[in-house]
Amino acid sequence: MGVTDVLPLIKAPESWPVPVVATLAMVALAGLDLGGAVLAKEWAEQGSVRALVVGAGTFLVLFWVYASSLRYAELAVVTMGWVVMLQVGLLLIDRWRYGVELPPGKWVAVAVVLAAQVYLVLGPNTERIPPV
Repeated sequence: MGVTDVLPLIKAPESWPVPVVATLAMVALAGLDLGGAVLAKEWAEQGSVRALVVGAGTFLVLFWVYASSLRYAELAVVTMGWVVMLQVGLLLIDRWRYGVELPPGKWVAVAVVLAAQVYLVLGPNTERIPPV
């Protein structure tokens, strides 16, 4: 009996296009990571055991969603989208919760990175070159 028999990977409906599944996976991963990061900060600052336990569980779920997403999309695309969305989320939390102000040029850079990510997910794929 393997691990996937006990906790099977998440399966998306076959009718869903890969870009949709990849985008949903990236959003879920970024949300889980962002939530885990906030819980880690709470545990570090307040010593909350509840934040520690819930945060650890959040990262276990994140790993499960990540592994499941790799059945549908490429490792680099999923990881890049997840990290970009996480960084944007962290920038927004810093702005709204901690009052950190970024200059307009940095927000333009964020928009450029997001546009590049959309292209990576939705843009045309080329055929893979077989190894020599």
